[in-house]
Amino acid sequence: MKVLLLKDPKDKDSGPDPYIKELGLYGFEATLIPVLSFEFVSLESLFEKLSHPECYGGLVFTSPRALEAIKICLKENSKNEAWSKALKQRWNTKPAYVVGKATASLVEEIGLIPQGEKSGNAEKLAEYICSREKPDSSALLFPCGALKREVLPTALREKGVPLESLTVYQTTQHSGLQESLSCYFSQQGIPASIVFFSPSGVKFCLQHIQKLSGNFINHIKFAAIGPTTAEAMEAAGIPVSCTAESPTPQALAAGIQEALHLQNC
Repeated sequence: MKVLLLKDPKDKDSGPDPYIKELGLYGFEATLIPVLSFEFVSLESLFEKLSHPECYGGLVFTSPRALEAIKICLKENSKNEAWSKALKQRWNTKPAYVVGKATASLVEEIGLIPQGEKSGNAEKLAEYICSREKPDSSALLFPCGALKREVLPTALREKGVPLESLTVYQTTQHSGLQESLSCYFSQQGIPASIVFFSPSGVKFCLQHIQKLSGNFINHIKFAAIGPTTAEAMEAAGIPVSCTAESPTPQALAAGIQEALHLQNC
Protein backbone atom coordinates (compact mmCIF):
# COMPACT_ATOMS: atom_id res chain seq x y z
CA MET A 1 0.00 0.00 0.00
CA LYS A 2 1.14 3.49 -0.84
CA VAL A 3 1.64 6.29 1.70
CA LEU A 4 2.22 9.92 0.70
CA LEU A 5 4.29 11.97 3.16
CA LEU A 6 3.85 15.73 2.82
CA LYS A 7 7.18 16.79 4.30
CA ASP A 8 10.69 17.88 3.39
CA PRO A 9 13.23 15.10 2.92
CA LYS A 10 15.92 14.62 5.52
CA ASP A 11 19.40 15.93 4.64
CA LYS A 12 20.80 13.84 1.81
CA ASP A 13 24.06 13.33 3.71
CA SER A 14 22.37 11.51 6.58
CA GLY A 15 21.06 8.45 4.74
CA PRO A 16 17.51 7.40 3.88
CA ASP A 17 14.62 9.34 5.37
CA PRO A 18 13.64 7.64 8.66
CA TYR A 19 9.89 7.87 7.90
CA ILE A 20 10.27 6.09 4.55
CA LYS A 21 12.51 3.50 6.19
CA GLU A 22 10.13 2.82 9.11
CA LEU A 23 7.03 2.62 6.91
CA GLY A 24 8.92 0.22 4.66
CA LEU A 25 9.31 -2.16 7.62
CA TYR A 26 5.50 -2.37 7.72
CA GLY A 27 5.37 -3.09 3.99
CA PHE A 28 4.25 0.40 2.96
CA GLU A 29 5.60 2.11 -0.15
CA ALA A 30 6.16 5.68 1.05
CA THR A 31 6.91 8.75 -1.06
CA LEU A 32 8.00 12.21 0.13
CA ILE A 33 6.82 15.44 -1.46
CA PRO A 34 8.39 18.66 -0.11
CA VAL A 35 5.69 21.15 0.85
CA LEU A 36 7.45 24.13 2.37
CA SER A 37 10.25 26.55 1.56
CA PHE A 38 11.98 28.62 4.22
CA GLU A 39 13.57 32.03 4.08
CA PHE A 40 15.91 32.81 6.95
CA VAL A 41 15.80 36.33 8.40
CA SER A 42 17.35 38.41 11.22
CA LEU A 43 20.44 36.20 11.39
CA GLU A 44 22.72 39.03 12.53
CA SER A 45 20.28 39.84 15.32
CA LEU A 46 20.11 36.15 16.23
CA PHE A 47 23.87 35.82 16.61
CA GLU A 48 24.08 39.09 18.52
CA LYS A 49 21.67 37.62 21.09
CA LEU A 50 23.53 34.29 21.13
CA SER A 51 26.70 36.28 21.87
CA HIS A 52 25.23 37.37 25.22
CA PRO A 53 24.20 34.24 27.13
CA GLU A 54 24.47 36.23 30.37
CA CYS A 55 21.29 38.08 29.36
CA TYR A 56 19.17 34.92 29.16
CA GLY A 57 18.02 32.04 31.33
CA GLY A 58 18.19 29.51 28.51
CA LEU A 59 16.99 28.64 25.00
CA VAL A 60 13.72 27.27 23.59
CA PHE A 61 13.47 25.46 20.24
CA THR A 62 10.19 24.16 18.81
CA SER A 63 11.37 23.75 15.21
CA PRO A 64 14.38 22.26 13.43
CA ARG A 65 14.40 25.42 11.26
CA ALA A 66 15.44 27.54 14.22
CA LEU A 67 18.52 25.34 14.57
CA GLU A 68 19.16 25.63 10.84
CA ALA A 69 19.24 29.41 11.31
CA ILE A 70 21.94 29.04 13.97
CA LYS A 71 23.91 26.63 11.77
CA ILE A 72 23.83 29.18 8.94
CA CYS A 73 25.27 31.77 11.35
CA LEU A 74 28.02 29.35 12.37
CA LYS A 75 29.18 28.89 8.76
CA GLU A 76 31.03 32.19 9.17
CA ASN A 77 34.50 31.40 10.51
CA SER A 78 34.59 34.22 13.05
CA LYS A 79 31.19 33.29 14.48
CA ASN A 80 32.03 29.60 14.54
CA GLU A 81 35.24 30.37 16.40
CA ALA A 82 33.44 32.52 18.96
CA TRP A 83 30.84 29.78 19.44
CA SER A 84 33.38 26.97 19.80
CA LYS A 85 35.78 28.84 22.07
CA ALA A 86 33.39 30.27 24.62
CA LEU A 87 29.71 30.74 23.75
CA LYS A 88 28.84 27.06 23.51
CA GLN A 89 30.22 26.33 26.98
CA ARG A 90 28.44 29.34 28.48
CA TRP A 91 25.10 28.33 26.97
CA ASN A 92 25.62 24.81 28.28
CA THR A 93 25.31 26.12 31.82
CA LYS A 94 21.69 26.94 30.91
CA PRO A 95 18.83 24.73 29.66
CA ALA A 96 18.10 24.26 25.95
CA TYR A 97 14.45 23.21 25.84
CA VAL A 98 13.25 21.29 22.77
CA VAL A 99 9.93 19.91 21.59
CA GLY A 100 10.95 16.58 20.00
CA LYS A 101 13.73 14.22 18.91
CA ALA A 102 14.43 15.83 15.52
CA THR A 103 15.00 19.22 17.15
CA ALA A 104 16.98 17.60 19.98
CA SER A 105 19.42 15.95 17.57
CA LEU A 106 20.09 19.32 15.88
CA VAL A 107 20.67 20.94 19.27
CA GLU A 108 23.27 18.25 19.96
CA GLU A 109 24.90 18.96 16.59
CA ILE A 110 25.70 22.53 17.67
CA GLY A 111 27.14 21.21 20.92
CA LEU A 112 24.28 21.86 23.36
CA ILE A 113 22.43 19.46 25.64
CA PRO A 114 18.67 19.29 24.93
CA GLN A 115 16.00 19.00 27.62
CA GLY A 116 12.32 18.13 27.32
CA GLU A 117 12.54 16.25 24.02
CA LYS A 118 9.88 13.75 25.10
CA SER A 119 7.30 16.55 25.32
CA GLY A 120 6.26 16.07 21.68
CA ASN A 121 4.20 19.28 21.38
CA ALA A 122 4.21 22.91 22.49
CA GLU A 123 1.60 22.43 25.21
CA LYS A 124 3.56 19.70 26.99
CA LEU A 125 6.86 21.52 26.52
CA ALA A 126 5.33 24.64 28.11
CA GLU A 127 4.29 22.53 31.12
CA TYR A 128 7.79 21.07 31.34
CA ILE A 129 9.42 24.51 31.20
CA CYS A 130 7.04 25.99 33.78
CA SER A 131 7.82 23.13 36.16
CA ARG A 132 11.52 24.02 36.03
CA GLU A 133 11.66 27.80 35.62
CA LYS A 134 10.95 30.35 38.33
CA PRO A 135 8.69 33.31 37.60
CA ASP A 136 10.49 36.57 36.85
CA SER A 137 13.82 34.84 36.15
CA SER A 138 15.94 35.84 33.14
CA ALA A 139 14.09 35.55 29.82
CA LEU A 140 14.37 32.42 27.70
CA LEU A 141 15.48 33.12 24.11
CA PHE A 142 13.03 31.63 21.59
CA PRO A 143 14.18 31.68 17.92
CA CYS A 144 11.05 30.82 15.93
CA GLY A 145 9.14 31.09 12.67
CA ALA A 146 6.81 33.85 11.55
CA LEU A 147 3.86 31.41 11.73
CA LYS A 148 4.53 30.21 15.27
CA ARG A 149 1.51 29.35 17.38
CA GLU A 150 0.95 31.30 20.58
CA VAL A 151 0.38 28.24 22.77
CA LEU A 152 3.86 28.16 24.34
CA PRO A 153 4.34 31.95 24.74
CA THR A 154 0.86 32.28 26.27
CA ALA A 155 1.38 29.38 28.72
CA LEU A 156 4.73 30.78 29.88
CA ARG A 157 3.35 34.31 30.19
CA GLU A 158 0.48 33.06 32.36
CA LYS A 159 3.01 31.45 34.73
CA GLY A 160 5.22 34.56 34.77
CA VAL A 161 8.09 32.88 32.90
CA PRO A 162 9.62 35.52 30.59
CA LEU A 163 10.21 34.59 26.95
CA GLU A 164 11.92 36.65 24.26
CA SER A 165 10.81 35.58 20.76
CA LEU A 166 12.86 36.32 17.65
CA THR A 167 11.55 35.47 14.18
CA VAL A 168 14.39 33.79 12.28
CA TYR A 169 12.52 32.19 9.36
CA GLN A 170 9.46 32.67 7.19
CA THR A 171 7.44 29.84 5.64
CA THR A 172 6.20 29.78 2.05
CA GLN A 173 4.85 27.14 -0.32
CA HIS A 174 7.47 25.02 -2.10
CA SER A 175 7.73 26.17 -5.70
CA GLY A 176 7.33 22.64 -7.11
CA LEU A 177 4.50 21.47 -4.85
CA GLN A 178 1.59 21.55 -7.30
CA GLU A 179 3.59 19.85 -10.06
CA SER A 180 4.92 17.19 -7.66
CA LEU A 181 1.43 16.35 -6.43
CA SER A 182 0.07 16.15 -9.99
CA CYS A 183 2.90 13.83 -11.04
CA TYR A 184 2.42 11.61 -7.99
CA PHE A 185 -1.33 11.13 -8.52
CA SER A 186 -0.98 10.55 -12.28
CA GLN A 187 1.85 8.02 -11.89
CA GLN A 188 1.09 6.34 -8.54
CA GLY A 189 -2.68 6.71 -8.31
CA ILE A 190 -4.61 7.32 -5.09
CA PRO A 191 -2.53 6.51 -2.00
CA ALA A 192 -3.96 4.47 0.89
CA SER A 193 -2.86 7.16 3.32
CA ILE A 194 -1.68 10.79 3.20
CA VAL A 195 0.29 12.25 6.12
CA PHE A 196 0.37 15.94 7.00
CA PHE A 197 3.33 17.21 9.04
CA SER A 198 2.24 20.80 9.74
CA PRO A 199 -0.73 23.17 9.63
CA SER A 200 1.07 24.96 6.77
CA GLY A 201 1.08 21.68 4.85
CA VAL A 202 -2.69 21.46 5.24
CA LYS A 203 -3.07 25.03 4.03
CA PHE A 204 -0.86 24.59 0.96
CA CYS A 205 -1.84 21.03 -0.11
CA LEU A 206 -5.48 20.39 0.64
CA GLN A 207 -7.03 22.12 -2.36
CA HIS A 208 -4.69 20.31 -4.78
CA ILE A 209 -5.33 16.93 -3.12
CA GLN A 210 -9.11 17.39 -3.24
CA LYS A 211 -8.94 18.21 -6.94
CA LEU A 212 -6.59 15.31 -7.79
CA SER A 213 -8.47 12.73 -5.69
CA GLY A 214 -11.97 13.61 -6.84
CA ASN A 215 -14.57 11.16 -5.55
CA PHE A 216 -11.84 8.81 -4.30
CA ILE A 217 -10.84 11.20 -1.49
CA ASN A 218 -13.13 9.30 0.89
CA HIS A 219 -10.98 6.19 0.40
CA ILE A 220 -7.85 7.90 1.74
CA LYS A 221 -6.88 7.56 5.41
CA PHE A 222 -5.49 10.94 6.47
CA ALA A 223 -2.86 10.98 9.22
CA ALA A 224 -1.31 13.77 11.32
CA ILE A 225 2.16 13.89 12.87
CA GLY A 226 0.73 15.47 16.02
CA PRO A 227 -2.27 17.15 17.68
CA THR A 228 -1.58 20.64 16.29
CA THR A 229 -1.62 19.36 12.73
CA ALA A 230 -4.68 17.20 13.48
CA GLU A 231 -6.54 20.30 14.70
CA ALA A 232 -5.70 22.13 11.46
CA MET A 233 -6.90 19.15 9.43
CA GLU A 234 -10.20 18.95 11.32
CA ALA A 235 -10.70 22.71 10.96
CA ALA A 236 -10.27 22.27 7.20
CA GLY A 237 -12.84 19.46 7.13
CA ILE A 238 -10.43 16.52 6.76
CA PRO A 239 -11.35 13.38 8.74
CA VAL A 240 -8.27 12.40 10.79
CA SER A 241 -7.88 8.61 10.85
CA CYS A 242 -4.64 8.63 12.79
CA THR A 243 -2.60 11.03 14.94
CA ALA A 244 0.88 9.80 15.84
CA GLU A 245 1.25 9.33 19.62
CA SER A 246 4.62 11.09 19.36
CA PRO A 247 6.27 12.88 16.41
CA THR A 248 8.50 9.93 15.49
CA PRO A 249 8.70 7.56 12.50
CA GLN A 250 7.91 4.60 14.77
CA ALA A 251 4.74 6.12 16.25
CA LEU A 252 3.50 7.32 12.86
CA ALA A 253 4.09 3.97 11.14
CA ALA A 254 2.32 2.10 13.95
CA GLY A 255 -0.63 4.51 13.79
CA ILE A 256 -1.01 4.18 10.02
CA GLN A 257 -0.74 0.41 10.24
CA GLU A 258 -3.56 0.35 12.78
CA ALA A 259 -5.75 2.76 10.78
CA LEU A 260 -5.37 0.79 7.55
CA HIS A 261 -5.71 -2.57 9.32
CA LEU A 262 -9.04 -1.49 10.82
CA GLN A 263 -10.19 -0.44 7.36
CA ASN A 264 -9.43 -3.91 6.01
CA CYS A 265 -11.10 -5.83 8.85
